Amino acid sequence: MENPASPAAEQTLLHYEIIDQKPNAPWLVFVHGAGGSIRTWKFQIDALAPHFRLLLIDLRDHGESKDIMPEFPSYDFDIVATDILAVIDNLGIQKAHFVSLSIGSVILQKIDIERPALVDRMVMAGAIFDGSTMMHWFVHSAKLLTYILPYRAMYWLFSFIVLPRRNHRLSRHVFRRQSLRLTGGEYLKWVELYKPFFKLISVYFNRPVMKKGLVVMGSQDHIFIKAAQRFAKIQQNVKLTVIENCGHVCSIEAPEIFNDLVIKFLSNQEVPLSVEATPVPKSWSELRALQNG
Repeated sequence: MENPASPAAEQTLLHYEIIDQKPNAPWLVFVHGAGGSIRTWKFQIDALAPHFRLLLIDLRDHGESKDIMPEFPSYDFDIVATDILAVIDNLGIQKAHFVSLSIGSVILQKIDIERPALVDRMVMAGAIFDGSTMMHWFVHSAKLLTYILPYRAMYWLFSFIVLPRRNHRLSRHVFRRQSLRLTGGEYLKWVELYKPFFKLISVYFNRPVMKKGLVVMGSQDHIFIKAAQRFAKIQQNVKLTVIENCGHVCSIEAPEIFNDLVIKFLSNQEVPLSVEATPVPKSWSELRALQNG
């Protein structure tokens, strides 16, 4: 792995790493979710590196992307998408596949709206397309609770709401570990994404998606799966694959299955409508062994 950005550039560019085992292969850009980091994709790197040139990016305030200039009092999707595009432009990338996770899928929707010629094919895992009453309740509850609970308690609470089962334990662990890098002030800036959130997903949901897309959802993703099903039903170029017995972060719970789906889809092979997974809940000792992961 490498981060070619100079120390000076790191203040204006997000932290990124390139894995370039195959210099002539297509680019594959990873967009993680809120509270995540490059480490979100640790279970994808070895499988995908032989097929693509990987660009892994830490979003603003996440992972190693700290003190990025200019500063903003709060964030919107224009700011977050522009950060990513600045890295891509700096590297001279003209065309790339994208893989996103959770709210990273909403960021990818913004990138596709702003720079459609850049996006070749896209994979959205645990994707969010929902403007339903339940989603409004979920988002506004998160905003309200920021005035009551410390932000780390918020992450702990919502990790259980989104990932409630025993076989989601590893996903919860990875999510919580990475979210520790955020400060309280940074967290509050990201919470402000709720303001443009519903307008953006409504625009994207109702416009034709002009490139091939694959939405990968866990069957136990109880908050987001119904909207993903509706999105794939109305979008001619988008296919939905459900990984049975997995939750919101299917890329971590069933990485071998997820990686196989990504490779097949990006290589223009047929992907199934559903795949059976048997995720095994991690023991606490196994989770402790991943502390440096």
